Amino acid sequence: MPAAPTADSELSSDQLLDRILASLDDDKAEEVVTIDLRGRSAMADHMVIASGRSSRQVAAIAEKLVQRLKEETGRSARIEGKDTGDWVLIDTDDVIVHVFRPEVREFYQLEKMWMPADALRSATLERMRADHAADEARRTPN
Repeated sequence: MPAAPTADSELSSDQLLDRILASLDDDKAEEVVTIDLRGRSAMADHMVIASGRSSRQVAAIAEKLVQRLKEETGRSARIEGKDTGDWVLIDTDDVIVHVFRPEVREFYQLEKMWMPADALRSATLERMRADHAADEARRTPN
């Protein structure tokens, strides 16, 4: 059963971010990155960047996110790019969400533009370790 709607004014940007991250997790979004924009940009408090494996999954992740936010919080979000499914932007005012196909995400590299350098290095190292662990798991016989 969905959570009871929360009045828009009662929901902090951090609470909204938590709901967005839960929705992305439920729909199997990959390589989810959160960037704190507070004090760096007036457009939002947070930016979330995530990937889907295909155009269809990208569009579905975005559509379900907008639907869940409406049902759970009563908050309407603006959405662009859902029809093509390469890069979908969801604007909730406090949190901006970008959902990409991996190739499109790699091309635009929003993380490099918005993440502080030390956080970007940490995220890159974490991704490399995860990729290495996945490669090792595939090579190791059961």
